[in-house]
Amino acid sequence: MMRIAGLLRTVVAMTLLGGVLAACDKDKDVEPPKALVAFKAQVAVERVWTASLGGKDHRLRLALVPALDEGHLYAAGGEGQVGAYDAVSGRSLWHVVSKLPLSAGPGAGAGLVVLGTLDGRVLALDAATGARRWLIRTSGEVLAPPTVTASGILLRTVDGHLHNLALADGREVWSNEQPVPALTLRGTAAPTVVGDAVIAAFDNGKVSAYALTNGDILWDTAVSPSRGKTELERLVDIDGPVVAEGRDLFVVGFQGRVAQLGLDTGQIWWSRDSSSYRGLTLAGDSLFVTSADSKILALSRRDGTERWTQDALARRGLTRPVVDGDSIVVVDFEGFVHWLDRSTGTLVGRIGTARKARVTNAPIAGNGLVYVQNDAGQVFALRGRPRS
Repeated sequence: MMRIAGLLRTVVAMTLLGGVLAACDKDKDVEPPKALVAFKAQVAVERVWTASLGGKDHRLRLALVPALDEGHLYAAGGEGQVGAYDAVSGRSLWHVVSKLPLSAGPGAGAGLVVLGTLDGRVLALDAATGARRWLIRTSGEVLAPPTVTASGILLRTVDGHLHNLALADGREVWSNEQPVPALTLRGTAAPTVVGDAVIAAFDNGKVSAYALTNGDILWDTAVSPSRGKTELERLVDIDGPVVAEGRDLFVVGFQGRVAQLGLDTGQIWWSRDSSSYRGLTLAGDSLFVTSADSKILALSRRDGTERWTQDALARRGLTRPVVDGDSIVVVDFEGFVHWLDRSTGTLVGRIGTARKARVTNAPIAGNGLVYVQNDAGQVFALRGRPRS
């Protein structure tokens, strides 16, 4: 039943993501993705290394995204392969075949590599060797990378639960939950740990804080209250992770708001209407948001005022932005990776990966490289350098 429910959610999600933007005006045709236009590149982009974890692009919106830890990059494919690589050179360190329907992760830390599955299991491997440490079953399908800390593993499942698992054996230390609306987008937001608090965002538009040690609720804030007459209009999922900086939290939801919250109380300091199922990133005094129709917005961290908008990649299924030096980087549904100037939003660089292989999840940045994994299990390490 769990697998069937997950597949039903997939059908709903694919339908919504393809057509929900036109739902407010049924008299208009859905516009196609914008065509890519040539520009004078100011950033030269090169492939540094590639790897493949196998699998097929089933377009299930899996949350398989690489993880960096102590100079190593860990990645996994949907058909069970997991690999560890030297993050700079791409040298293979180990490779295992789990024979599990992997769906989320890996999360890495505390000597472990942790992954979730479509049928609600959690797998932990030894980070040094790839040997299996433990395998447990949890309450539901896992569609967000696990968050591994020095004291435990924080895990979101699609049934609205937040679990804290023991590092040694996966035993549940505590769990908490929020109600799940009747209709949701496929996906969940990975938990964020700030000091001794766990910050989690949910499908009902709420952000909640829990004590890391015992799961006691610290505060609960409705960032995007559900409105409208139909289930479609009331969708307010938050599928992008909460971003923390100091005592400030930033979050954006689908058909909801982008907002700044206080870490201590959950009080909303400012908010503005926005719609995103991808999420946002923070760099300096700017927030960068990928909207539901794939426009990229730069907002003031202080009050949310708009600094610039880039719509040259509209409707191209863009990922959440990540920061690479003076640029932000997004990937589109055809596997093209785009560099934009952080100050102006101008397109400054582009490279193709594997054509016709969709990229669902945001890239990650580190070691002067940008790492991209497509839905067919291919990993690309890319370097962007200003042209002289």
